[in-house]
Amino acid sequence: MSGEIITVAQMRAIDEGSARAGVGARTLMENAGRTVAETVAGRLSARPTAVLCGPGNNGGDAWIAARILKQMGWPVWVETLASREALKGEAADAARGWAGDTYEIGADNPMAELFVDGLFGAGLSRALEGEAARLAAVLSNTPARVVAIDVPSGLDGDTGRPLGAACFRAGLTVTFVRKKPAHVLMPGRGFCGQVVVADIGAPESVINAQAGALWENSPSLWRLPWPAAEAHKHARGHVMVASGGRTRTGAARLAARVALRVGAGLVTVLSPPEAVAENGAHLTAIMLREVSEPTDYAAAAREGACVILGPAFGVEEVHRNSLEAVLSAAPRAPVVLDADAITLLAPIARKLDARDVLTPHVGEFERAFPNVLDEGPTRIEAARAAAASAGCTVLLKGPDTVIAAPDGRAIVNTTGTPFLATAGSGDVLAGLVGGLAGQGMASFEAAAAAAWLHGKAGERAGPGLIAEDLSEVLPQILMELASGEAS
Repeated sequence: MSGEIITVAQMRAIDEGSARAGVGARTLMENAGRTVAETVAGRLSARPTAVLCGPGNNGGDAWIAARILKQMGWPVWVETLASREALKGEAADAARGWAGDTYEIGADNPMAELFVDGLFGAGLSRALEGEAARLAAVLSNTPARVVAIDVPSGLDGDTGRPLGAACFRAGLTVTFVRKKPAHVLMPGRGFCGQVVVADIGAPESVINAQAGALWENSPSLWRLPWPAAEAHKHARGHVMVASGGRTRTGAARLAARVALRVGAGLVTVLSPPEAVAENGAHLTAIMLREVSEPTDYAAAAREGACVILGPAFGVEEVHRNSLEAVLSAAPRAPVVLDADAITLLAPIARKLDARDVLTPHVGEFERAFPNVLDEGPTRIEAARAAAASAGCTVLLKGPDTVIAAPDGRAIVNTTGTPFLATAGSGDVLAGLVGGLAGQGMASFEAAAAAAWLHGKAGERAGPGLIAEDLSEVLPQILMELASGEAS
């Protein structure tokens, strides 16, 4: 499936499975090296190029890439960490095919304009040292001069974290079969630059036996609930958004407005009596309902198609009682639990409805699921553990937002911009989740689509964006999705 992500262990299993299926490691290496060379030559003009070859199979890919670039007429040479005599297996065989200039990596080598980093791949388990660390430091401020094979050397392929103080930074990374977690998780994503995924001939049946639980977010993973020709507003879902008290109403209105923008047929703000006038002064297409007792909230949960509860809601006992009334209502709508709702539930030691969605930022996540982030090697494992514990979808917000389902499925979102780090941005995201879930999307898919749309809206609005801008740029993105132009 498009956008699948595989771990380092899964990639090793694919290599082994390919060999059993008749596609040997040397064939995969030849295809990998050729793809690297063709990608470099297809994107860049010929220039003095040093191909850095390490001692393992990543280095073998690099020896082949150097040979192909030389055949294409590029001024290219090899710089090695290990002598050819010390190489073994397929890497040694690949090195025997190189007939050009070869140097040990060092400060006195010819001046290169481009470096192809084939020192170490995604499976590296120790920090760079010696000449490799020196060269990584020298090139750290000029990533456009580096093309990485698999991942930039020094980066852990599973966690996306540098293994030490020195790590290569690339403007372009060529990886094989599928992306690895390091290509989508921060900070690794920032070290990789643009990532090209190359097919090197591994049988699809072998790949499919390993992949299928982790994806990079894209519209191919979900389908928005476009209205049918005969649709009317009541068929498109009624979303209820709980407001905070006086002077704490803006967050709910942000969520409500974008829920309406993303397609909910009806949206109602549930307002405490003291905030009705404040909310009413700002609402037009969005309806307003006064609520004062927990039973009012429970009634809204039974009536609505989705409830969004938490943005600036409040964390006093009265708010806890209202939240419990919503969660206990039967039958009830799915609930998007954000901000104050997560604080009220923390630490979460109960099972929620499978249709519910939790949308914590890191601080809220740590309060809701103590020590889970510390115990998991990455945000992916942490979000999965939280989803399994709470029994519902968890959307762990950040520059590498992770959406996890209780069954272990997970999606990493890579759309967005640092300009989304602004007041109210998370309230808009909660509104997107609720607006989509209220139209009947399954919670996991609704959360994934919301994260993607939220990031795209941030990209579209650009520098200077404020949370109110996100719902205003959304129609253009939805139009592009409807016409098949968005990606």
